[in-house]
Amino acid sequence: MAIIRAHIFISGRVQGVYFRSETQDMALSFGLTGWVKNIYDGRVEAVFEGEEKAVKEAVDWCKRGPRMAVVEKVDINWEKTKNDNNYFSISY
Repeated sequence: MAIIRAHIFISGRVQGVYFRSETQDMALSFGLTGWVKNIYDGRVEAVFEGEEKAVKEAVDWCKRGPRMAVVEKVDINWEKTKNDNNYFSISY
């Protein structure tokens, strides 16, 4: 099993629609580590690290987001794994 890391930025109506909370729930259910946070320009930023299939499913989920979100764009940066998190958290 390959371990990979995705660093993504989600644009659209993604703040104030439970995006961070539901992203955390989804990532934990997939066994991923990393974090998610709102950023000042209205986007949501997230890092997922874990098994390749699970990370790719998490990225695909972010392209839809939670029910009330309107995702317009997802920028994906594939990074070298860092193994710097033991869990998935919401950052503030």
